[in-house]
This record gives sequence, C-alpha cells and structure tokens, in this order.
Amino acid sequence: MSESSVGGLSPLRSVDLALGYQKLRVVDGVSLDLPEGGFTVIVGPNACGKSTLLKGLARLLAPQAGSVLLDGRPITDQPSKAVARRIGLLPQSAQAPAGLSVADLVARGRYPYRGWLRGDPVRDQAAIASAMTAAGVSELADRPVAELSGGQRQRVWLAMSLAQETGILLLDEPTTFLDIAHQVELLELLRRLNAEGTTIVAVLHDLNQAARYAGCLIAMKAGKVVACGPPKQILTAELVQDVFGLDCVVVPDPVTSRPWVVPK
Repeated sequence: MSESSVGGLSPLRSVDLALGYQKLRVVDGVSLDLPEGGFTVIVGPNACGKSTLLKGLARLLAPQAGSVLLDGRPITDQPSKAVARRIGLLPQSAQAPAGLSVADLVARGRYPYRGWLRGDPVRDQAAIASAMTAAGVSELADRPVAELSGGQRQRVWLAMSLAQETGILLLDEPTTFLDIAHQVELLELLRRLNAEGTTIVAVLHDLNQAARYAGCLIAMKAGKVVACGPPKQILTAELVQDVFGLDCVVVPDPVTSRPWVVPK
C-alpha cells in the first residue's frame, strides 16, 4: 500500500514521496498524514526505508519525487531555522564535536531561536535546564560528551532535541544503547511529552514496545507502507509474517490488552 492516512489534523505530510541516495531508491511512493498531537511509530525490517523516511520528513534528504509538506507548504521551500523551530530530530547515530560538554551540546538545541546577534538568554537557559531535567542528565552538565556511556549520550541528544522546543519530534531508534529500564523510562517520557501536545514520530525495532506506546503504527517493507493504523487493528500474526518473516502468535498484552507478539 503506497498511500496511507493516520487521520486527524496533519501539520506534517508526505505525498507520493520517493527518497534515496544517488540512483538508489529506498523509499518509493509513500503518502502519509501524521496527525497533530499523535504518537506514531514506524516499524519494519532492516533496510526497509524507515530511517530514510525520517530523514526525508526532517528535510535532511531531498525528495527524488513527490514532496513533504509542513503546515501545508513544501518543506524544501521553507527556511532552515523555521523548519528547525517546528521539527526536532534525534538521529540514529549522532556524533558530538570533540571536547564538547553536555551542557554545551544541549545548548545547541537553541540554535533555531538565535538571531544575527543572540537569542533570549533567559528563555534559552530555562529551556536548556528543563530539557536536561526531563532527560535525566542534569548531573552530567559539566561532563565531556565523549566520556559518557552510550546510554548517557543517547539521553543527552534527547535533551538537545527537547531544548529545541518543537511541536514535532522525530526519533530514529531512540532506545538504542539503553538498558530495558532506561528504554521504558525514555518511552514514558515521550508518552508524557505527547500528552502535553508534542507530535511524536519514532522508529522502533521492538514490536511490543511499538504496540504499547503507539497511537498509530506504520509498517514498512521494501520502501513502501504496507499497513497503517491503530496497533489493535493492524498488528496481526499475518502482518508480522509478511513484513518480518516471523512465525508468531499475537495475544493481548497482560498489562495493557494491546497486541503482544510471541514468536513460535
């Protein structure tokens, strides 16, 4: 299925979007409406185009065909800072410049709000402090990013994205490097941000985490969207077999009653 809608108001949309690298096409003909205030999770096997789609939605990758619309206008026609005030991105493998402290990296999230001279220092400091508290990295403020564990660095990058104060947050495998307790902690933080009005779009590998937290699940295969909708409606054993090649049963989660994938 090349065209899907997740319903509701849609500040961020793709229309017949094709993305790739040079002559290689990775995402092909994807049309999505990502609803304002939604928690959308993209799943699919490795190399199916999930991360590439996120890059296209964030304007990091120019379309080979089709378009991405932000607030009804082509995202490629909008100024970089204007887009950065609307969309924050937590990439899959971010790298911080050598010698940068945690506080300095988080402060870079305020770049979209700084003019030719400077921004509002009071608001900037408040946003930075709030973001570091939310991500649980306040005590790391003076530490060099390079000295942190993988899980700590992931939370610092999340703090930088939160300091950006955008209405839309895109996250590419945000639970990478985190142990199970910190994975749940991060996903609960995203749930709280979503409840406060932030539109969340995340790529996750864990189907059961995706089913538990997503309001809408998007399943991709070979660069196309094959299913889109609430987890209870679309997450079936047949879908998992088709998309992942995994023989399984899908039963109710004993805590949430949402779908729970159990491999056979």
